[in-house]
Amino acid sequence: MFSRTPAITPPLDSGIVHAALWNREFRRRCVAASEPLAIALARPDGTVSRFDFATLPHTAANAALNLRYVERLVKFLLWSRGASRVIIGGNPALAAELRAIYSTAGARNFDVEFFAKIYGALEIESCAFDAAPASCETAIPLGRHLDGCRIGFDLGGSDRKCAAVIDGKVVFSEEIAWDPYFQIDPQYHYDGIADTLKRAAAHLPRVDAIGGSAAGVYVGNEVRAASLFRGVPQDAFEKRIRRIFFDLQREWGGVPFEVANDGEVTALAASMSFGENRVLGVSMGTSVAAGYVTASGAITPWLNELAFAPVDYRDDAPADEWSGDRGCAVQYFCQQGVARLAPLAGLAFPNGMKFAEQLVEVQNLMTAGDGRARHIYETIGICFGYAIAHYAEFYDIGTLLILGRVTSGEGGDLILAKAGEVLSAEFPDLAERIKLRTPDEKDKRHGQAVAAASLPALRK
Repeated sequence: MFSRTPAITPPLDSGIVHAALWNREFRRRCVAASEPLAIALARPDGTVSRFDFATLPHTAANAALNLRYVERLVKFLLWSRGASRVIIGGNPALAAELRAIYSTAGARNFDVEFFAKIYGALEIESCAFDAAPASCETAIPLGRHLDGCRIGFDLGGSDRKCAAVIDGKVVFSEEIAWDPYFQIDPQYHYDGIADTLKRAAAHLPRVDAIGGSAAGVYVGNEVRAASLFRGVPQDAFEKRIRRIFFDLQREWGGVPFEVANDGEVTALAASMSFGENRVLGVSMGTSVAAGYVTASGAITPWLNELAFAPVDYRDDAPADEWSGDRGCAVQYFCQQGVARLAPLAGLAFPNGMKFAEQLVEVQNLMTAGDGRARHIYETIGICFGYAIAHYAEFYDIGTLLILGRVTSGEGGDLILAKAGEVLSAEFPDLAERIKLRTPDEKDKRHGQAVAAASLPALRK
């Protein structure tokens, strides 16, 4: 394996092997001699995302490097694009190794089972390079409906938010703590969401439509997979959770009701607020949520679950407690990342203290000028700068928005500043092309809820 010393070293994570730098070094080595490789990701709706790469000649001396490069690319592409079939064009030996890794008995068994819930299957196939399917992408409009009396809600891992909106103006908003991750009773989830809707409705003369954002994968308002409901047993999930939003819609008389992934709504909120497209939105909260708005102002059928996308290639990178994989963004850019860095910064919190509570303590220390808290945010920002360069390999980014609890206060400003320093030092072309932004105070309070409320169109 190889790495390159970064121009800017994160103070609390000096051993990190940034994906953007590792991949750049690998590509540099391919200049002398290389072989073409295609990775095509096909989804049940007929859309395909194809990417062409070069690998080193697949000799015994290069096999481990090639596998490392391609496996991490496949992992990233799966969680950013989504797929039921991954077609490897040009190297049957690599395809065979990937097929073993991405199997129920392989290292990526979590991915296989997760994708089966969403798409019905995850299969690795092999073909000649020229036979790999071409890209076939689609984009669809999302939200931007502001007429009428609407409820917008957002379901996170530590709180649920709601807003009452009349013709685009927020007349009420509220945030309520909850702890959904390991609740086994579906009624806990139903009652919590129902309570949130009723609180908002009390401030409206009527309810014309309801829109929501939530962590997870939702297709046609059906819950396919979501960390919010990970504690619910599978049989109860099928009976009570999969169609929970249909049950709630019936309770509200069948008004237009739409739910989307919170990352997509984050990007939509940024696009609506800034009047810009080509937006990648990244929310650093309980987990890492991401969404993308295209140049035309639409969204794609991509997955955009960047929490599970790798950003650190070292062998002993921090492991995600849910998927078991190492080096994924969830351990770097959310409350879990803050909690991971806190002891490295010299902070000691009581055993069992929740990540959200640790974050509050770090934020308070940051406000007080504590250098240990500052090192945490500097580390997050530097690592995020390199992650942005990695994301830019696969997304056409004009504006990158960060928001979420981790970005609140002075810490969020420092994250952006350090990310900007990395882009200027290592990737000057990206520094010129990508605007790094955070929402203003109004949008921090209401932007996500207004965007969520705008999801359903009123019936004519």
